[in-house]
Amino acid sequence: MVRKLSILGCLLLASSMLTILFMTAEADARAGGGRSMGSRGTRSYSQPAAPSTAPSPYRAAPQQATPASPSPFQQPQPAGGGFLRSMAGGLVGGMLGGMLFRSMGFGAGGGMGGGGMGLFDILLIAGIGYLIYRFIKSRRQAAQQGGEYASYSSLPNTAYEVPPQNSIASTQDDLAVGLSHIRQMDAGFDENRFSDQVMDIFFKIQGAWMNRDLSPVASLLNDDMRRVFQDDIDSLLREKKVNRLENIAVRNVEICEAWQEQGQDYITALIYANLLDYTTDDASGQVVSGSKTDPVKFEEFWTFTRPVGSGGWKLSAINQK
Repeated sequence: MVRKLSILGCLLLASSMLTILFMTAEADARAGGGRSMGSRGTRSYSQPAAPSTAPSPYRAAPQQATPASPSPFQQPQPAGGGFLRSMAGGLVGGMLGGMLFRSMGFGAGGGMGGGGMGLFDILLIAGIGYLIYRFIKSRRQAAQQGGEYASYSSLPNTAYEVPPQNSIASTQDDLAVGLSHIRQMDAGFDENRFSDQVMDIFFKIQGAWMNRDLSPVASLLNDDMRRVFQDDIDSLLREKKVNRLENIAVRNVEICEAWQEQGQDYITALIYANLLDYTTDDASGQVVSGSKTDPVKFEEFWTFTRPVGSGGWKLSAINQK
C-alpha cells in the first residue's frame, strides 16, 4: 500500500510539472497576445524604427541578424493552442493512466516485471514533458517571428520595395518630415497631446480586453484590429477564461514614425509598459496561465491612422519590439 501511494505521489508530481510547463508557455495574453498584427500601409513589411532620443529601460542589445520578411499570407497560430494542449494532455494522461493501472495490478504484465512504476517510467514522463514544453515554446516563437502581420485585408494591391537600413540621422529626418506633413493639414496637431492620447487609448483597450467587450472602444480600432481582437475574445469566452490585467504602468510613449499615404495619416509610437498579466478560469477563479505576482515588462509599437487632417485616430497595427 505504501509503495502504491509512493507511485501515486510520483504521478501527481509529474502531472504538476507538466502543468507548470504549459502555464509558462502560455504567458503574455494581454490585448494582442504579445504578437504582431494589423496593417501599417505600405510599411507593413518593415519593422518600425525605434526612436533614438533616449534608451528604453527594457531595450535589449541590438541583434546582428535580421529576421526574414514574413509572408503577408501567413497567419500566426497561438503556440500551444487548444488542439495542441488537448493532444498533449490526452497523450500524457493516457500514459500516466496506463502506468497507474499497471502499478496497481490491473495490467496484464504488471509493467516492468510486475513491480509497478520504476525509475525508467518516471524518466520517461519527465522526458515527454520536456519535449512537449520545447515543442510549444518553439511554436510560440515561430508564431511571434513568422506571424509578424496577422491581417492584410486592407492593404492596397501595389508593389512595395523594402527600404534600406537608415542611419539615426535619416530616421529622425524622416520622422520630422512626416510630422510636418501632418501639421500642414492639421495645424492643431501637437506631439505631446498625441502621446497622451496614445496612453489613454492603451488603457481603454486593455480594460475592454479584460472585460471581453470591445463595444466601448469600437471607435478606437480599425476594422482589421477589431476583428482580430474579437476573435481572441470569442476564444476566451468559449474556453470560459478571462485574461486579467492589473497594475498597468505605462513608463513612456515615444513617437518614432509619421507619414502619409493614400489619403491617410499614420503615426507609430513605441510604448514601454509593465503589468500583471494572468488568465483565470471563470468557474473556479484558478490561475491557468501567467502570474499574479511577477510583472510582465514589454515594448510594443502601436500604429494609428486616420483620414488626412481630420477624424479620430484608430489603432491599425501592433508590432513587437
